[in-house]
Amino acid sequence: MERIGEINKNKYGTEMKIIEFRNREDIVVEFMDKYKYRKRTTYRNFLNSAVKNVYDKTVFNVGYYGDGKYVAKIDGEHTTAYKKWRSMIVRCYDEKYSNAHPTYKDCIVCEEWHNYQNFAKWFEDNYYEIPGEIMDLDKDILIEGNKIYSPETCVFVPQSLNKIFNHKKNKKSGLPIGVKRDGKRFYATCGNGRNNEIYCGRFDTAEEAFYLGYLPMKRKIADEKINNYKEYLPTKLYDKLINYEIKMHEVNKINQEDFKNDVVQYGLCKPHS
Repeated sequence: MERIGEINKNKYGTEMKIIEFRNREDIVVEFMDKYKYRKRTTYRNFLNSAVKNVYDKTVFNVGYYGDGKYVAKIDGEHTTAYKKWRSMIVRCYDEKYSNAHPTYKDCIVCEEWHNYQNFAKWFEDNYYEIPGEIMDLDKDILIEGNKIYSPETCVFVPQSLNKIFNHKKNKKSGLPIGVKRDGKRFYATCGNGRNNEIYCGRFDTAEEAFYLGYLPMKRKIADEKINNYKEYLPTKLYDKLINYEIKMHEVNKINQEDFKNDVVQYGLCKPHS
């Protein structure tokens, strides 16, 4: 009985107090934070600060496991839900990762999803698979430019389709997306979402290479992929993709007023049919 009320801290610095002591191999501690989580353990673990609190922020000082039915491992292997959750935390809060991938700078995870249990419930309700595809957790295909991972902004997207809508600008050359210089002429290539580049033709100007080469091929590839996956895609994702447009800010060096005029001339920037 003299052990009841004894206080120590676990390795994450969270105070815990013994509230039950049957014997040295069977005690109950209560963590002295706002959650008041209780854990059955041993007195040795208590003394060695080896008692785990599911509300300790163990993943990059942000993510925590939470108290609920969703597990992180099955038969020794991390579940898909846990791997997606941890990868999301890494992208936003691992400084080394954000330095290597600047597009994730200033991205955050909503507070609700700091708790793995909350994310896993959303995952259970929203995850789907497509044969032969890796499924990406995407935060900005529904809301352009979005920097927050949350239930309202995220959706699972087949990776090959997601890559089609990830545009890499020619920052050094200043040329439009998909356009490269070849002497005095220009040629266009377009990714097919499978790490392959498709040749789209050679042209006299960068604008022609973009409008007559890259853009129609991008439309064709995207339309085929969307239609092939239509039966799998969530309605909100399908509706967004079929109305997707190449935005003017993605065109780089092409004058925006010329872009507006050329939309009519080339007729290539209308939503998918």
